[in-house]
Amino acid sequence: MSSVMTSAGAVARHRLFWPIVALAVLLLACVLKSNTFLDITVRDGHLYGGPIDIVRRSSVLLLVALGMTLVIATRGIDLSVGAVMAIAGAVALSQIAASDNPESLAVVLSAIGSAVLVCLLIGVFNGFLVAVVGIQPIIATLVIMTAGRGIAMLITGGQITTVNSAPYKTIATGYWLGLPVAALIAGFFFVAMALITRRTALGVLIESVGINPVASRLAGVRARTIIWTVYILCAFFACIAGFIRSSDIMAADANNAGLFIELDAILAVVIGGTSLAGGKFSLVGTLVGVLVITTLTFSVTILGIPANAVSLFKALVVILVCLLQSPVVRHKLRARRRATAPAPVEVPA
Repeated sequence: MSSVMTSAGAVARHRLFWPIVALAVLLLACVLKSNTFLDITVRDGHLYGGPIDIVRRSSVLLLVALGMTLVIATRGIDLSVGAVMAIAGAVALSQIAASDNPESLAVVLSAIGSAVLVCLLIGVFNGFLVAVVGIQPIIATLVIMTAGRGIAMLITGGQITTVNSAPYKTIATGYWLGLPVAALIAGFFFVAMALITRRTALGVLIESVGINPVASRLAGVRARTIIWTVYILCAFFACIAGFIRSSDIMAADANNAGLFIELDAILAVVIGGTSLAGGKFSLVGTLVGVLVITTLTFSVTILGIPANAVSLFKALVVILVCLLQSPVVRHKLRARRRATAPAPVEVPA
């Protein structure tokens, strides 16, 4: 019996316990409101249903949060991801719109390649400001956050650029093997980064730089290179997320594409247990945090919560999860459980 209690206590102390509980509660609330929410149906060889919608809509936030996790692990922050998404969509759709054959796969791939190159240069710029110039990450990335949408506006000529291209639309609305292409793209990069950071030395190097950059540099770790790498990766993932978002509406909206997504990404990373102080990070935790945020958005709609109270509802849920994860709160809960636990019965010899 004691071993069972010990195992249960270990599970409850895990950093992902409360986020998973929150996710389960949100799913339960949706099921109680709509009995068919978890039903998955097959139509024309494609999977449809509430869980599939959650997975598909999580793809954009997962990509952004993936890069944000690596940046936060180095004690940084990247506020430019939303602007990078806007720039990616603006470059890609403007090039497709200017072509004579927007239905051509070669044209679409060329436009995507151009957008990726531009976004990688933005990542290099962010990394240069942080790693070489020594500017605080929140200030360095604020430059692109502020100027990035202006750059996107210049690219689109101040207009919302729309195109009609079936290959490009497939990125967000297409299906492959019955699953949404957007979810497959996000899943591929998630698995790839999980393998790279845990099967190679990259993850350890990122954590060492986040824990103590000076000691890491003295130990022979190229801290500047690591910091540069994570900002380039963050910009790259934001670029892919920008393709999915612009493909979903087939338009490049410089003002609204990726607006405030950096805040949801930071929340997802924090909910997943990665500390803003840097060091240890968890990509699986980030995935759970993204699912919590996305399911929370679904819950707001399904439960019929008024639109003007959506932000407050999301804030309350996030605050509750973060409080339950807090070391101080968890210590007090453990102390209370120990105080209320029955005293062991002494068996006479």
